[in-house]
Amino acid sequence: MKRGVAGAARGIATAVPAALFVAAAGTALHRQSALWSGVEVPWGVAAALVLLASVQLWLAAWTRSIAPTAVAGVVSYAAVGVLSSAGAAKQLVLGDAVGNVWVFGIGAVTMIMLVVVSRLRFGKPAAAVAAEPLSRR
Repeated sequence: MKRGVAGAARGIATAVPAALFVAAAGTALHRQSALWSGVEVPWGVAAALVLLASVQLWLAAWTRSIAPTAVAGVVSYAAVGVLSSAGAAKQLVLGDAVGNVWVFGIGAVTMIMLVVVSRLRFGKPAAAVAAEPLSRR
């Protein structure tokens, strides 16, 4: 197997459990809020979306590929969709404003991260750059 194909397969295999973790942790986190000057501020949904973006960026940097970022977004969206489509008594993501921001924010964050990751330049690893002597220019 070629080196690039092995890296992509490794990245996709890592993206699935990472996305399931983000879906579970984000679903548990998205309802958190704080009372600030008499106003309830839902900080949990923002933290859940930042968690998703950071995991997607980490996957792209680790594998030097855009595919795991897309896979993490799709798997997270599907897992949260399953959690939100349970019966009325078992539903973990409600259809209110915070729940909708969490569900549809996954798609928006994934699209933004795909653009960000596509603009990254994946060059030589840091160890290879450090081993090369400095050139005189």
